[in-house]
Amino acid sequence: MEEVYEFIKKCGTYFLATIDGDQPRIRPFGTIHIFEGKLYIQTGLSKPVARQIMAGEKVALCSFNGQEWVRVAATAVYDDRMEAQDSMLSEYPKLRAMYTPGDGNTAVFYLKDAQAIFCSYKTSPRIVTF
Repeated sequence: MEEVYEFIKKCGTYFLATIDGDQPRIRPFGTIHIFEGKLYIQTGLSKPVARQIMAGEKVALCSFNGQEWVRVAATAVYDDRMEAQDSMLSEYPKLRAMYTPGDGNTAVFYLKDAQAIFCSYKTSPRIVTF
């Protein structure tokens, strides 16, 4: 998991995919964090992406550094604890202009049953599960 976190963190941006009814939806994200041994992402409950995650739980994300990429498929689990929200926002203090722990909008999700596949143009894919 730490390897996945480090890779995505260095890339700075990843693309998160969800399902909206019968349509896939994908958008750029920048929040990735480890809290209590779990990999977390963050968004706002008022956003469609949060509703899509809550409805389907399955997500996929992809990040590319110009030579390698990682694809992650997982179940996203909503964590409504203020400690989890505060930890994420401490990692990304600029988000505190938009989010506050316990504000009813800050949403953090941890990834479980995750399978990450590291790929490149030069090597065989390598799978990491967490």
